[in-house]
Amino acid sequence: MYKKPFVIAEAGCNHMGQMEIAKELIQTAAVFCKADAIKFQKRCPKELLTPEQYNAPHPNPVNSYGKTYGEHREFLEFTVEQHAQLKKWCEEAGIIYATSVWDMTSAKEIASLKPQFIKIPSACNNHFEMLQWLCDNYEGEIQLSFGMTTHEEEEQIVQLFEKNNRAKDLVLFNCTSGYPVPFEDVALLEITRMREQYESRVKCIGFSGHHLGIAVDIAAYTLGASVIERHYTLDRTWKGTDHAASLEPDGVRKLVRNLDAVHKALDYKKSEILPIEQVQRDKLKYRKR
Repeated sequence: MYKKPFVIAEAGCNHMGQMEIAKELIQTAAVFCKADAIKFQKRCPKELLTPEQYNAPHPNPVNSYGKTYGEHREFLEFTVEQHAQLKKWCEEAGIIYATSVWDMTSAKEIASLKPQFIKIPSACNNHFEMLQWLCDNYEGEIQLSFGMTTHEEEEQIVQLFEKNNRAKDLVLFNCTSGYPVPFEDVALLEITRMREQYESRVKCIGFSGHHLGIAVDIAAYTLGASVIERHYTLDRTWKGTDHAASLEPDGVRKLVRNLDAVHKALDYKKSEILPIEQVQRDKLKYRKR
């Protein structure tokens, strides 16, 4: 029996540094989209970036919110107090609050809010000091993406959680790191490989997609990825790198609806002739005269 799909609307930094937009993202994801969770991001740019990276211009200036890449990242950051407010709004709206953490400071700040789960993005899944700290100090579920990660690195990550008796709190995501990702690079059959190698060792396998449309997510679910994460925005034309690779509210709503429909359909017949069929059998089935 397939697990019920769990859908995460990844808002990330698509709030453009504005709490009012973040609140609208939360309310829309909860009420209109009917997603299970909404996920933001937390970074400490001065800890995460080298001075050279911090002071360099944004690689795509049209999307920048500052004179340097560091200023751009600072502009998009919310404080831990603001994240506490986001969590409160989520609770009021009836949707789960979560955040991706990119560095040790951010991990400690978000862990202090005790969210149901914390996400480790592909970019820092090899930050073993941070992973160890979370194993030791955070009791909730830890989700982690395997984008731009070798098989050897994957095994190191899983073994770290196993050594800390935390592997059953770990959700692993198949992911291709690109924005957006062409269909030929989505590599959905990696879900099958990950299930064979890790499903018995961790909590479950998920799929984090950066592609266009929602057909691929349905296939990912049928392959056994029970947690589906998609970037989410209110307007794909807004300023920023992630908006173009995101779903707008109607896309997330349709994704949730279609996944729920497929979940109901993925089953065996409960009897050789179902009650709905018996009516038609009595009326239509060929009878030899």
